[in-house]
Amino acid sequence: MKVKICGIKDVQTGRYAVEKGADALGFVFAESKRKVSPNEARKIIKEMSTEVFKVGVFVNEEFDKVQEIIAQTGLNAVQLHGDESPDYCRNFAIPVIKAFSIESRADIKKIAEYDCEYVLLDSPKGKYRGGNGIKFDWSLLENFEVRGKKMILAGGLNPENVTEAIRKGNPYMVDVSSGVETDGKKDFVKIRSFLEQAKHREEIG
Repeated sequence: MKVKICGIKDVQTGRYAVEKGADALGFVFAESKRKVSPNEARKIIKEMSTEVFKVGVFVNEEFDKVQEIIAQTGLNAVQLHGDESPDYCRNFAIPVIKAFSIESRADIKKIAEYDCEYVLLDSPKGKYRGGNGIKFDWSLLENFEVRGKKMILAGGLNPENVTEAIRKGNPYMVDVSSGVETDGKKDFVKIRSFLEQAKHREEIG
């Protein structure tokens, strides 16, 4: 199982996550307590393996501004967490992860309107568009057809529930932020535990 650790703010945390098996790191450029500047992200990304997916998280940002940050930092994917249109998502030269807040089956149906390679299913909007630590009703994913897309499951995941989430959602990747934090900061013990749970399940099942 592939794992993305989101909300990376320093080299040490990014490096540790990758050492323990993270496949992707998320850098938040939208309003959030985990927001980083392009310069901070560039310094972290420069220290990371070329094999790692470096994902920039944006919410309703101007296209040119996103392109500028991609060029400045070395991101190799963008995660669009706002109300971006299918046309907006088609304009990028790097992979796009379109995020959807899931409250009902109607929200899942919207996914068909987008033709990006990755879709991220997250919990309903809270104070911010993600990283709120709340999970959605995974039973809504029953009979969900990815139709060629790679599905990333997010929203309220933590070391205790990630194996259940993988079993019920059958995602391509799981994404965690607040679930590996203590008092608002990334917790290395929780990061290791989350990665072990997500990766171990694949080995045994």
